[in-house]
Amino acid sequence: MASDGRSTRRFPHQRRPRRRSARPSAVDTMVDARQLASVSPPPRRPRGHLHLVAGHSAPPNRPWASTYRMRLIVCDALAIALTVVAALQAALLIAGHATALWSIAVPAAVAGIVWISALAVLHTRDERLFAVGAEEYKRLMGASTIAIGVIAVAFLSIDAEVPSAYLLVAWSLGVPFLLLERWGWRRWLSHERQAGRALSCAIVVGDADEVAQVITRMSRGPAVYTVVGVAVDSLTSKTSLPIGERTFPVLSSSSAVAGAAERLGAQTIVVAGGTSVSPSFVKHLAWTLEGTSIDLVLATRLTEVAGPRIHFQAIDDLPLMHVDIPRFEGGKHLAKRGLDIFGAGCALIVLAPLLLGIAIAVRLDSPGGAIFRQERVGRGGRTFTVLKFRSMCATAEQDLAALRDRDQGSGVLFKLHDDPRVTRVGRVLRKYSLDELPQFWNVLVGNMSLVGPRPPLASEVEGYEAHVRRRLYLKPGLTGPWQVSGRSDLTWEESVRLDLHYIENWSLIGDLMLLWRTLHVVVHPVGAY
Repeated sequence: MASDGRSTRRFPHQRRPRRRSARPSAVDTMVDARQLASVSPPPRRPRGHLHLVAGHSAPPNRPWASTYRMRLIVCDALAIALTVVAALQAALLIAGHATALWSIAVPAAVAGIVWISALAVLHTRDERLFAVGAEEYKRLMGASTIAIGVIAVAFLSIDAEVPSAYLLVAWSLGVPFLLLERWGWRRWLSHERQAGRALSCAIVVGDADEVAQVITRMSRGPAVYTVVGVAVDSLTSKTSLPIGERTFPVLSSSSAVAGAAERLGAQTIVVAGGTSVSPSFVKHLAWTLEGTSIDLVLATRLTEVAGPRIHFQAIDDLPLMHVDIPRFEGGKHLAKRGLDIFGAGCALIVLAPLLLGIAIAVRLDSPGGAIFRQERVGRGGRTFTVLKFRSMCATAEQDLAALRDRDQGSGVLFKLHDDPRVTRVGRVLRKYSLDELPQFWNVLVGNMSLVGPRPPLASEVEGYEAHVRRRLYLKPGLTGPWQVSGRSDLTWEESVRLDLHYIENWSLIGDLMLLWRTLHVVVHPVGAY
């Protein structure tokens, strides 16, 4: 071997795992657990060869990820190229003078190259962000803003003949283009994952209870992994572990999990925790995986906390996790109020003809006024009058007592499919959430927010447990996580969990994503009755 360590010779533990289908059915149907249990981990790298790791670490064995990333690169470049051309034309029109197009074409082209490079340098196409959470959008906006700033400084330093409005127009056009393009690809990837494709095959290792909890939590969120087996020391004499409605094969003990992962072609090992999973175990497992394409993921017991609230720092090689405490005042909330005023004001102006038409239809359909007023509880327990288009008969409140025995709700909320009190027009309004449009006025005057927890009745609040009262820490929303996750089909416990998670982890980017998802739910209603 050459002394500089650049030989292309591979050691046994450096062999790439064999490519296998990412579809879970290929492994879920039949696994010889006893055979896999005897698989030993890949051989340890001799101490004298540790310097070869960086040079020979195998790339991730995920063909779908490479293809997806290449598609993002091409579409990002096309979106930025379109932005550069459109912004150039718009800036020339705004400037009101006929600057020679060729004199500014070169700076504009350089600006596009810098922008494209910024998206790569700032890791906006990180595989861990694919179709999960809002971090991809945040990085995209941050990278675009930094790129425009760098371009502005460069143009000023070389005195480029570029209209001053060019960069502002470019950012205003480019960011929406990029966000829309990424949203489209995320939708496509989500559909692929729901069909069992574009998933990372994972093995979960730890104690049985911890493994079951992690798999259950993973199944609730967006599809990212397909669990092909577990490694549990206490179950090595068994062939399977039942979790919920599924049964997962027991592949090996924790000490042999690396070999089992390589045998199956699994791309990820998820460490769930427990007495069998010590810091020494994690360290040696990481050493064993050196030179392979297998990812190591540690599952934390910290739940219901969004990623932006978690920060890591190391003290004497001890990794510490810092969790930001939720704050319900400050600049972020002022920005949220600004978004509320702008959004509600624009909606009331644009939707004025529709509001008038609905009001007339409600009056003609059944006796009573067009607007229904009801006392709800807002932030801090303060009551306010919520406005809705009337979707029930005028005597709905009086008729409620006779329907209590038909309640189909699982909590303090009254729910009834085919409620006889709902009018013909009201049924259409409820299906498409049009009955809630007058609440834009509640948002404008400050009683509600565009996005927030569901506005409760006073009778509901009286039955709240202590932790549920945290729903009153923010203004109730015209829409929220409950609106885009099933609405009336949700159980009481699930709606509370969604609201509490939103209250502690909300962000402006997250609000914009929920507003966008609400548009889709309105067009394709689920759980509305």
